[in-house]
Amino acid sequence: MTGVPASAAGGSGAKPVRGGKLGTAAVNQASLWNIANLLTMLRLVLVPGFVLLLLHNGGYDPAWRSFAWAAFAIAMITDLFDGHLARTYNLVTDFGKIADPIADKAIMGAALVCLSYLGDLPWWVTGVILFRELGITLMRFWVIRHGVIPASRGGKMKTLAQGTAVGMYVLALTGPLATLRFWVMAVAVVLTVLTGLDYVRQAVVLRRKGLAAERAAAAAGGRGSAEAER
Repeated sequence: MTGVPASAAGGSGAKPVRGGKLGTAAVNQASLWNIANLLTMLRLVLVPGFVLLLLHNGGYDPAWRSFAWAAFAIAMITDLFDGHLARTYNLVTDFGKIADPIADKAIMGAALVCLSYLGDLPWWVTGVILFRELGITLMRFWVIRHGVIPASRGGKMKTLAQGTAVGMYVLALTGPLATLRFWVMAVAVVLTVLTGLDYVRQAVVLRRKGLAAERAAAAAGGRGSAEAER
């Protein structure tokens, strides 16, 4: 939250309460329209634009695929900046927590499905990556009451490899570069599987610790109640 008055951020102009502090609703309203969330919104808007550019003129026009690559590259770059800005300047909002991963999955999923539809990428590659991404997202929600699974270094490497590989496939590459993109995608798939398994391990450990802590708290509460009744 930025603490900027709602009137200065396009809000409803709610007046401060006593002590110079804004009401909760005004702060939340002002914090929604911060630079991190705007970059996330831009990524969401880029998804349909990217699909139209990639599939334009049958999907095999080098010029239009270059435009599609530019849209994809912008989406990947903004993905790096919005999270960094949100954490650095305390701009984390409920909207950002939900919209940011959706935007990430949307642009990557759209690119993979379109490339497989055009015959440039095997469907099994798209299936493996999407299954992992959706599965990990659902698993995060499964254990969220016990804690948050932090992004690992391997996960960041996976994201970089996926973005690089998909970007190379979006471009109409030929010759050695076309061969190189195959190996970059192979690395991305391996990292996708390995980091996915590691996240599953972390989720299981986190859930076990959370359940153990809940049982211990419940037992302590029961003992406290029994002693109070004496």
